[in-house]
Amino acid sequence: MPAKHTDNQKIGVMICGHGSRAQAAVDEFAVLAEKLPALLPDNWETEYGYLEFANPVIRDGLDRLREKGCTRILAVPGMLFAAMHSKNDIPTVLNTYARRHGIRITYGRELGVDPKMLAAAGDRVRAAVAQANAELGEIPLSETCLAVIGRGASDPDANANVAKIARMLWEGMGFGWCEVGYSGVTFPLVEPTLEHVARLGYRRVIVFPYFLFTGILIDRIYGFTDRVAARHPGIEFVKAGYLSDHPKVLETFAERITEQIGEMVPPTCGTCKYRTQVLGFEAEVGAVQESHHHHVEGQGASAPGSNVTDCSLCEDFCTGECRLDMVHHHGHHHHGDHDHHHHHPEYPHAKHPLGPESVRKAGA
Repeated sequence: MPAKHTDNQKIGVMICGHGSRAQAAVDEFAVLAEKLPALLPDNWETEYGYLEFANPVIRDGLDRLREKGCTRILAVPGMLFAAMHSKNDIPTVLNTYARRHGIRITYGRELGVDPKMLAAAGDRVRAAVAQANAELGEIPLSETCLAVIGRGASDPDANANVAKIARMLWEGMGFGWCEVGYSGVTFPLVEPTLEHVARLGYRRVIVFPYFLFTGILIDRIYGFTDRVAARHPGIEFVKAGYLSDHPKVLETFAERITEQIGEMVPPTCGTCKYRTQVLGFEAEVGAVQESHHHHVEGQGASAPGSNVTDCSLCEDFCTGECRLDMVHHHGHHHHGDHDHHHHHPEYPHAKHPLGPESVRKAGA
């Protein structure tokens, strides 16, 4: 770590989370943020904040770092992959703050496809396999299907990274087959993914949410898993745990922070739809970076739409059906969201039958 980059500067670290209406998710993020300083230099200050729904908001965390005398801030997105939040929304908040207060803020990479993240994912999958073998009987991995479920975004770059993680788990561990699904926005969603898997003839399916934290989307993944499992009693559907604060996740976060003061700062977003023409998304090259989260900053985890009891469409878990009634499909809707007064390009596959529309036929 070259000292010349940090001489006479007090370094602050800002971890930029998405935020959630689920209090448990907010709590888990805070635990991760509080464990991170142990992996960083002792004289660095660390704060965290959320883009939407939860407090503190990112601006509050930046204020605290300035109050502690920080003159250089190393910010990182607390997210697995770079989609609209990490490419547009967070940089807008950081750039606006840096201009307003005349402070230097650099912005690091998302966690991304990384050997350490893959190791963490492998641990979660292995634990699910071991528990299933102990409780249900041994089945070879070559006779087991892995279903990796990612967040889902209107950005093919982020969606493709989920598929790469899935392939590396599949090939690295030797599963018989692997399918990739998403919890929202894109296709295929969880239910159609698992229905396709059920036709493949495997006796056991490991459903692994490639997510950092719990929340409505984890509930959705496990809820649809239960629904499909009930229709296919001859197949064992096993729910693996999400990543949470796995030690390798913490190591990756620390690397994304410290690499910003290295000699060669790694480039970000090589196949980003905003930087280069990506098949099917050519019109979005050069799109203006703007945030649309000011209206939900700090709303709180108990805001309307935060739980199924507020919803007339859902019974046991949030299926995401409420988003189908929105007038726009830019890939960023939440349980109970209201319309936003700004424009994003329409996701080209918003009406794909295996995407958000698939929840209609579920009768949810």
